[in-house]
Amino acid sequence: MTRPLLDQARIHPAALAQIGSYHTDLIAEVEAAVAANKVVVVGMGLNPFPAKARKILDGQGTPYKYLSYGNYFSQWRPRLALKLWSGWATFPLIFVNGTLIGGATDLQKLIASGEFVRLLG
Repeated sequence: MTRPLLDQARIHPAALAQIGSYHTDLIAEVEAAVAANKVVVVGMGLNPFPAKARKILDGQGTPYKYLSYGNYFSQWRPRLALKLWSGWATFPLIFVNGTLIGGATDLQKLIASGEFVRLLG
């Protein structure tokens, strides 16, 4: 992986246990959706970019699973777990056939280039 991560040897065992169990239920829910659906959009309320991604997919006639977790004022800790897990800092998180492709702007670029159709298979 190209992003730096703190070496686990530099994390106290008690903190490591807490890190390892941080909202694992939510991560498992997203992983299950990603395994069961060709396209998954993970978003949040009040954020225009998940809505933009859904509109793009609807316009393409592409079926997808949408998971929404809170809004700017709620559920920020669970969303943080998704950001830490994926390495993607913003919403939405868009998965195509199990691969994180990025957000709404990245989806637009992949559609324009024809890469999205290839990823769908």
